Amino acid sequence: MKYLFLKHYRGAPAGVNDHPMHEWTPEEVDAHIAYMDAFAERLRESGEFVGGEALAPDGMWVRSSESGSAPVTDGPFAETKDLIAGWMVVDVESEERAIELAAELSSAPGYGGEPIHEWLEVRPFLTRLETVTEA
Repeated sequence: MKYLFLKHYRGAPAGVNDHPMHEWTPEEVDAHIAYMDAFAERLRESGEFVGGEALAPDGMWVRSSESGSAPVTDGPFAETKDLIAGWMVVDVESEERAIELAAELSSAPGYGGEPIHEWLEVRPFLTRLETVTEA
């Protein structure tokens, strides 16, 4: 089963170490990234890592139109506290394993080198439903 872990800049209940990344020292940011890289590498070795990236706060909205052109706008955007900071996709045997990994990822170091205990949104991928046919 594949699961998406969404890391939010802010927008979840306040964490234990509730300091946004822009308040961290360069060393704290480096330690956080190193933790994330090591976590992903361990999951690559176990075959559970599918992909993941950090996201910039910039972006745009795009949609099709009747004229065939693609209108592009820089909004509306969710408030900054709700922006997605990054994502990771894992392929695991069970929901329990996804929860276990998300909880571990939540303990990445942050401000003061302490675990951030951030909230992660964990979403299963929608799978195709099997078609039942009469024999």
